[in-house]
Amino acid sequence: MDALPTVLLKPGEADRVVAGHPWVYQSSILRLTQPAGDGALVQVKDHRQRFLGVGFYNSKSKIHVRMLSPDRVSVDEAFFRQRIRAALEVRIKHLPGATSFRVVNAESDFLSGFIVDKYEDVLVLQTSSVGMEQRKPMIVSALQEIFSPRAIIERNDIASRKFEGLPDASGVLAGELASPMAALQAQLNGLKFEVNLFGGHKTGLYLDQQTNYRRVAELTGRGQVLDCFSFLGGFALHAGRAGAAHVHAIDQSEEAVAVAARNASANGLSENCSFETANVFDWLKARTAAKPHEKVVPHFDSVILDPPSFTRNRASVPDALRGYKEIHLRALKLLKTGGALATFCCSHHVDASMFQDVILAAAFDARRVLRRVATYSQSPDHPIIPVIPETEYLKGFAFEVIR
Repeated sequence: MDALPTVLLKPGEADRVVAGHPWVYQSSILRLTQPAGDGALVQVKDHRQRFLGVGFYNSKSKIHVRMLSPDRVSVDEAFFRQRIRAALEVRIKHLPGATSFRVVNAESDFLSGFIVDKYEDVLVLQTSSVGMEQRKPMIVSALQEIFSPRAIIERNDIASRKFEGLPDASGVLAGELASPMAALQAQLNGLKFEVNLFGGHKTGLYLDQQTNYRRVAELTGRGQVLDCFSFLGGFALHAGRAGAAHVHAIDQSEEAVAVAARNASANGLSENCSFETANVFDWLKARTAAKPHEKVVPHFDSVILDPPSFTRNRASVPDALRGYKEIHLRALKLLKTGGALATFCCSHHVDASMFQDVILAAAFDARRVLRRVATYSQSPDHPIIPVIPETEYLKGFAFEVIR
């Protein structure tokens, strides 16, 4: 291990690493004791030469080192088998009975730059660092030994690869699929969902909402429900199964709406679930428009808001907050007194306190008073490590309109 290139940190830059954060930025580095190739394993020491751990180096990225372990370990196939098994144990413990879930969540499982999602007997991996990309063959071998999957595919069309100097790549890495472009059927909480593993958002489904689908359905499974930004119908189908009289789901993607309708049919929920292709902002605006001295008549017993991220960086947070306020203001006008609002934000740059503040500002403008009845976070297959703030991004609330 002493033969490894050594990355020496500047004074005061070791604390984050000692606390457990895996990212070492270029600006934190004092010098390298010898040249290191991109993707190479390096050891990291503080400015007094005290050993801090090992990680993957990449000169092309702002994150020059992604830490893997505070110990002197060999990063071989056995290392990946141990880490993946440890991650799997967390899922078995906290999501017992689940057959589709995230197996490895990068920094949350101390494997920065590496994600694996499990859809029944097929695995989808993403490698967003050079170090992980170079070790993809041993990762695939470890996954085959642990899961014996029907197939392992890569879905490496994510923007973060560009920051590492990596090209896009998608395809089957191991095993076989009857038709690589054919949809796969996955189960979440006993409901069937059609998944296109080579297209759509994330790796096919929003697995981070799996527990929230069930929890929100317990609150909204009655009366008339509006599901905005519905994607493949996750919240809509769960609310429909829970007993809602009718769920109307809206998404701007015509393809997603078509899949959601097929999912409703596959689960016997077509009669109480309808789907519409529309821009949610425009749809809400049209239904809350009123002339002076007119009042909007509330129509829904529950409204669910689960939009995509409105911001990718801190600079655009003010614009994002205006967008969040707009949809909440209009949604609250459509909610009956006693109705429920379940709402989510998936931007890391908008924290829970900021998100709640914008909801309350919208409620003030709508002249509604809210009672908070639930707080939501990401499913436990997307673990949160508090010392790594980037691992916590999804937050949500449920409110009842009390007047």
